[in-house]
Amino acid sequence: MKKYRFNGEIMFKYILKRIGLALLILFGVSIIIYSLVKLMPVNYITDKFQAQLLDGTIKQEEVDRMLELYGLKDNSFLGICKGYVMWIGNVLKGDLGNSFKYEDKVSTVIFQNMGISFGIAFVALIFEFLIAIPLGVKAAVNQNGVIDYTSSVLAMIGTALPTFFFAAICIQLFSVQLGWFPVNGLQGTLPNDASAWVKFWDKIWHLVLPVFIMVFLSVGSLMRYTRTNTLDVLNADYIRTARAKGLPESKVIYKHAFRNTLIPLVTLLAGTIPGLFSGAMITEQIFSIPGIGLKAYDALKAGDIPFIMGYNMFLAILTVLGTLFADLMYAVVDPRVKLTK
Repeated sequence: MKKYRFNGEIMFKYILKRIGLALLILFGVSIIIYSLVKLMPVNYITDKFQAQLLDGTIKQEEVDRMLELYGLKDNSFLGICKGYVMWIGNVLKGDLGNSFKYEDKVSTVIFQNMGISFGIAFVALIFEFLIAIPLGVKAAVNQNGVIDYTSSVLAMIGTALPTFFFAAICIQLFSVQLGWFPVNGLQGTLPNDASAWVKFWDKIWHLVLPVFIMVFLSVGSLMRYTRTNTLDVLNADYIRTARAKGLPESKVIYKHAFRNTLIPLVTLLAGTIPGLFSGAMITEQIFSIPGIGLKAYDALKAGDIPFIMGYNMFLAILTVLGTLFADLMYAVVDPRVKLTK
C-alpha cells in the first residue's frame, strides 16, 4: 500500500511538471504567433478600404483611427509588446478576439465550423489506422517480399504526392470522367421533399472522395513507421526466446511483438489530436467543404489578423495538449519508462 501511494505521488509530480512545461511552451508560442502575424504586410482593414481611399470617399485619417483601435497601427517593438499584453490578457479570459471578415467572435467561428472538419478527419484517421497498422506489420513479417515492396512503393507515392495534385487527378477521373462522385460541396440537387435519411447519405457521398484522398496521402507514413517499429521488436531478445521455446509464429507476432509495436504509436496518435479539430485546409478548399480549414484559408487571404492569431493559438493549445497526453499515456502503457520526481 505504501509503495502504491509513493508511485501515485511520483505520477502527480510528473503531471505537474509536464503541465508547467506545457504552459511555458504555450507562452513562447503565443509571443511568436503574435509577433509574426502583426508583421504581416497586409491586413483586412487596409484591403477593405483601399478602393474608398483611392476614390476619396474615405480619408486616410479614418482608416488610421480604425487601425489604432484594433492595435494594427503601431508596429514598433514597444507597440507590439503593448498589443501582446492586451491580446494575451483577453486570451486568458477565453476571448480570442473578433474576426474582421466574419464579423463575429473568433471562438464562435471556430466552434461553429469545427464539426464537419472533425468528422472528416476522424473518419479518415480510423481508416488510416485500420489500413496502415496491419499493412505495416505484414510488410515487416514478410520483409523484402512482394507485400513489403508493393506497400513501400504505394507508401512513397502517397507521401510524395502533393494534396492539390492528387485531388485534381481524382476529381478528373472519378468525378468528371466516370461521374461516380460529386465534384465539390456537401449537398447535391435534391427534391424539396427529400427525407432526412436521403440528405444524410447525399452528404456522406459528397465526402467519400475527400476522405479517400486524405487517407491515401497519410497512410504511407504511418505504415512505414509501423513497419520500422515491428522490425525492431522482431529483432529483440525476448522474441528470439519465444521462438526458441517453439511457440507458433502467429502467436509470437500477434501476442508478443504486436503489443509492443503499438506502444510508440501512442505518441503518434496523440499528435493527431490537433489535426482532428484544425481542418484539412487544402482539401476543404479544393472541395469547397465549409469547415474550419476553409474558413482559415479565406481569413488568411483577407488578412484577418484577429482570426489568424486566434486560430493559430487554438492549434498551439491543441498541439501542447496532445503532446502532454502522449507523455502521460507513454508513461502508463510502457513499463520501461521510469518516472522521476
